[in-house]
Amino acid sequence: PHQLCGSSSSDEVGSFTENNSFEASEAKLQNLDSCEIEEENCYVDDEDEGYYDDEYEGPDYEFDGSDFNQQIDLNQQLEYKFDDLDLPPGVEASVPLLQKAITDDGPGNFKSMSGKEDEFGKKYRFFKQFDTVEDFPDHHYAKNPVGKTGKGWTKRIQHDWKLLENNLPASIYVRVSENRMDLLRAVMIGPQGTPYHDGLFFFDAHFSFYPARPPVLHYQSGGLELNPNLYASGRVCLSLLGTWRGDDCENWNSAQSTMLQVLISIQALVLNEKPYFNEPGFETDAKYANGQRRSLEYNDTTFQNSCRTMLYSLRRPPQHFEDLVAGHFRERGRAILAACKYYMEGNRVGSVVPGEDDEGKELEIVNAQGPSSSDVVKPEKHEGAGRRTASFKAKMEVLFEELLMEFNVKGAHTRKFCAEKLKKSQRDA
Repeated sequence: PHQLCGSSSSDEVGSFTENNSFEASEAKLQNLDSCEIEEENCYVDDEDEGYYDDEYEGPDYEFDGSDFNQQIDLNQQLEYKFDDLDLPPGVEASVPLLQKAITDDGPGNFKSMSGKEDEFGKKYRFFKQFDTVEDFPDHHYAKNPVGKTGKGWTKRIQHDWKLLENNLPASIYVRVSENRMDLLRAVMIGPQGTPYHDGLFFFDAHFSFYPARPPVLHYQSGGLELNPNLYASGRVCLSLLGTWRGDDCENWNSAQSTMLQVLISIQALVLNEKPYFNEPGFETDAKYANGQRRSLEYNDTTFQNSCRTMLYSLRRPPQHFEDLVAGHFRERGRAILAACKYYMEGNRVGSVVPGEDDEGKELEIVNAQGPSSSDVVKPEKHEGAGRRTASFKAKMEVLFEELLMEFNVKGAHTRKFCAEKLKKSQRDA
């Protein structure tokens, strides 16, 4: 997508004057609706001056998609895995602890997890949206040289830090390094009403030639492609970054563009409701039934990959975001599992999911595109749901089992799903 045009420099988050001083405006970004988004070809020629990323060295996480091709056998294996409570690597809980929670307190009444819940909850509540850390040993660009720096460079970086600290939307978190001012890590929560809802998406940034050139951004993809603009290699395709052709007003402006703009542009323009149409040339298909059908199918795959990304984040949280990952999925785990069930029933990915309490009574809207409502929500069925059910449901069942285990360990409210799991196991015994 393109960076959208602004009307004047007074509308910018910050401006760069001739004497290298900066004046923060009223903390407004360029109006994201001020000009029309025109999709154009994303070019990947390494010799193009607009691209400054380093060579792709493989995914951040190892992922073998072949295991999802054997759904029946794998699902049975996960049944045994769950029943035996063989927890995945990195989990800070012992098997006897969880077994005691199930046998002593009844299915899902995890009293023995209360201490863990309090620990996760407290750290999550006090997790700052913006903060400085000492260093980033696991940062994608940690081994890159700092590059040319000076008084003006330092002042500009600090100016961007201040903008981020004061103006980040609630769904974006940022950490910067005291020892490596050229490094930044950000995570954004996937917007509701999209196939990215409730997911955590991490980006590493490098400011080697800043602000003459835009920051270089790497998306922690885990080897998965969730969007036409977020490559499996980690490349981020955006006109503001110089990796996507755009009009002059959409490209990087060394005097006015900021890292805050970059992050908000990704969230607004990339993580959208129908990412299929981000693909160059596909935007014209939106007016045709076949185009809308392909968009729904793309959303199905995108949500599955988003679920896999959740698992990677839970098992290997990026440094300095461990508390956010644990707390976020503790809070949103139940809603994510409810969404998985809802989508497996044939409803559209990203559609409103009615919530239920542990007795199965409807409570609220778990995933809504607006405030919760007491109105009855009509399910949004996936067009062609019959055709997609077998493969989609089989893959989602596998992901559901793994997510349930991980959320359970983090203290999420999974009692209803654990009770259903126990009943099913007893019936099958």
